[in-house]
Amino acid sequence: MHHVDVRLEKDIFDVNNRIAEENAARFRAHGIRAIDLLGAIGSGKTALIERIVPVLSARGLRSGAIAGDVFGDDDYKRIKALGIPVENANTGKECHLDAHLVEHASEHLPLDQIDLLFIENVGNMVCPTDFLLGAEIRVVIVSTTEGDDVVNKHPMMFRGCNIGIINKVDLAPLVGADLERMEADMHRYNPGMKVFRTNLKTGEGLAGVVTALLG
Repeated sequence: MHHVDVRLEKDIFDVNNRIAEENAARFRAHGIRAIDLLGAIGSGKTALIERIVPVLSARGLRSGAIAGDVFGDDDYKRIKALGIPVENANTGKECHLDAHLVEHASEHLPLDQIDLLFIENVGNMVCPTDFLLGAEIRVVIVSTTEGDDVVNKHPMMFRGCNIGIINKVDLAPLVGADLERMEADMHRYNPGMKVFRTNLKTGEGLAGVVTALLG
């Protein structure tokens, strides 16, 4: 029975990865840079999109988004208010998006009118790790309010991402979060990761993130 369970898990990942590769090929064919945005609830994923879309627009770059949540359309509404193409993707009960959901969500987007596609994953620091979606870049954002041990508690999340963002730096003194420790932990698990510190309420640190996404 144990052997069957392991094989089933492998089959699920194999199917997901095949669809993820197809998604990636579709995005490339349309000239889209897709970004898988990961992080816990309240870390600042939607706030990052809200801040970055106007900056990209000012540079003549067109944004689109897929808003992933277990239920509801709160983030979808916030992103839609930016005036960009966005599709809501509810998982129902799963704690992560998968490539199949992204495939179907992307079918409802005008891909020829998008340069950067933000795929906002479900707010979870564990489940999304193993499910590739077809994105070119994976970004993980954490908040100082999650505690400065949040990185050390979720090493696999950081090993699989290209860019790390430490958000709500203004609150670090109030919650006793050590920013140096958080950044050091990111580099310990992923030495090549580009790390940025932001306050998305004010836009502090956003310029570096934009450069990294476009680089």
